[in-house]
Amino acid sequence: MNNELSGVILVNKHKGVTSFDIVFKIRRLFGTKKVGHTGTLDPLATGVLPVLVGRSAKAAEYLLSENKKYIATLKLGITTDTEDITGNILSKCDTLPTKSEFFDACKSFEGEIQQVPPMYSALKVNGQKLVDLARKGIEVERKARKITIFSILPKVINEAEGLYEIEVACSKGTYIRTLCADIGAFLGCGATMTELQRTESGNFKIENAYTIEELEKMSEDERANLLLPPDELFKEAEAISFSEFYTRLFKSGCEIYQKKIGTNFPLDTYLRVYENNELLALAQVRNFENGTAIKSIKFFKI
Repeated sequence: MNNELSGVILVNKHKGVTSFDIVFKIRRLFGTKKVGHTGTLDPLATGVLPVLVGRSAKAAEYLLSENKKYIATLKLGITTDTEDITGNILSKCDTLPTKSEFFDACKSFEGEIQQVPPMYSALKVNGQKLVDLARKGIEVERKARKITIFSILPKVINEAEGLYEIEVACSKGTYIRTLCADIGAFLGCGATMTELQRTESGNFKIENAYTIEELEKMSEDERANLLLPPDELFKEAEAISFSEFYTRLFKSGCEIYQKKIGTNFPLDTYLRVYENNELLALAQVRNFENGTAIKSIKFFKI
């Protein structure tokens, strides 16, 4: 296997495994330890999981757009300690809202809202994962975080049983099971998530993703040909290339002053820097003593 392989492989994660399980399998399939992922999916969840291979593996921290889309199934009238169907039942309610009441409740959650992360999550408090504390029966205070729900499209599965599907477009950091629980609390009957599929992660869509089983049946060359170039991670960033002289300075770590190259990108703008039509680095416009300049923040080739 070519050790220089680098790019993004879109995995359609199956139920019952962790995101790290997927990373482990991709390491084996691509013959490299340099593998990372963007946006954890719980074992219950399925759907698109972008996995970064080779030099792309450390790019996750610089992702610019991480908006997501999900399709979730929820059941009204039940609450659990994990906010999904895998948890212990905490309460039951036999009086369920109507379809129109549920639809109206979903609409009220659209926009910029505050969400308290669940105890059963990988977030850390004082160096400890919340989920580890939760498994010990310890609950700690969590600060609400600002998230954006761009849209919720509800659909009835079985009104009498309180089963509904919601298609959610949201910002990064949104917990869909918490959203389900919050909708249930708003309605006064409680709710728990029973299924979850991520259909989009940033620019990546599930229709372009492959299951681990499909990848295992392919040859090394077939898998390598599926790798998307690293610049797919930064489609929102402006593209730029320098002259040979300034490329050499840029690669040596120098900042490239905009007034010297005739550009005028706003401060903090992210840029995809190319050399010979190949992504060289991700850069950002920053303030320096002599004005605004373009400075590298992550190289993908030298």
